[in-house]
Amino acid sequence: MTGTLRYSFLGPEGTFTEAALTQMPGADRAQRVPASSVLAALSMVDEGDAEGAVVPIENSVEGGVTATLDAVSVTHRLQITAETLVPITFVLASAQPMELSEVTSVATHSHAWAQVRSWAQNVLPRVQYIPAPSTAAGAHSLRTSAPMADAAICAPLVAEQLGLHVIASGIEDFPGAVTRFVLVTKPGQVPSMTGADKTTVTIPLPEDRAGALMELLEHFATRGVNICRIESRPTGSAMGDYFFSMDLEGHIHEPRVADALAGIHRVSPAVRFLGSYPRADRKAQHVRPEVSEEAFDAATQWVASLTRRT
Repeated sequence: MTGTLRYSFLGPEGTFTEAALTQMPGADRAQRVPASSVLAALSMVDEGDAEGAVVPIENSVEGGVTATLDAVSVTHRLQITAETLVPITFVLASAQPMELSEVTSVATHSHAWAQVRSWAQNVLPRVQYIPAPSTAAGAHSLRTSAPMADAAICAPLVAEQLGLHVIASGIEDFPGAVTRFVLVTKPGQVPSMTGADKTTVTIPLPEDRAGALMELLEHFATRGVNICRIESRPTGSAMGDYFFSMDLEGHIHEPRVADALAGIHRVSPAVRFLGSYPRADRKAQHVRPEVSEEAFDAATQWVASLTRRT
């Protein structure tokens, strides 16, 4: 495939991440470049070998993908410009036809294993789990001279692409699960506001004391900014040092969001803005009248009218 853009993604071919890539802006003219890991995909953007990277960031069952959260928040200086949701379903596949009772080891990604763990305990209680870099990597290994395991847990598409034998299908513990993927680029222009947007930030806890987190959250609460995801992650610098990764409803161009982040910056100057972008579910946010753009404009004009008297 040729194109004017290069998008790296968690490979190899046939991963859920590649399926997510096809839904991203510019995908129709992008060359797909598989990477061996999330870090490798993001490093390609950092080093100029790709214009964007598509990586998983959150799963409806397992929560945040820590490798992505840590890499985007700490290791790299990048920006999220788009997101998409991909429904997740799994099959158990082997290179040659075999029965469930013959499977002694299974290879897949840790997040996939977490989503089929109950099924595996009930159906394959003695099976050995072999971690793989991705679901597709475990499947691809079945076609090599040294497969990682007897079978792989992967997407139906990659099993079909590789001509694998499907031993069992629909094995996920939570039917209807989805994974959220993001398109990450070098920092640049923020996508236009749509009215159904999301903003991602990371905020180091400025001081480890009672009430410190509440004081940060109050900046959002008093301005009507809803936090739709919050997770704590270690900074890696010292035991007890954490930052908070958050998704906010709204766009940096909205006065209420900008004002909240300005307040956060005063108490936690190391706050990082990771991007404002359209929500994948297109769910429009509800803005209370007192924190609307009109309310902020009216308040600004009122203060200006007072200062003109002095």
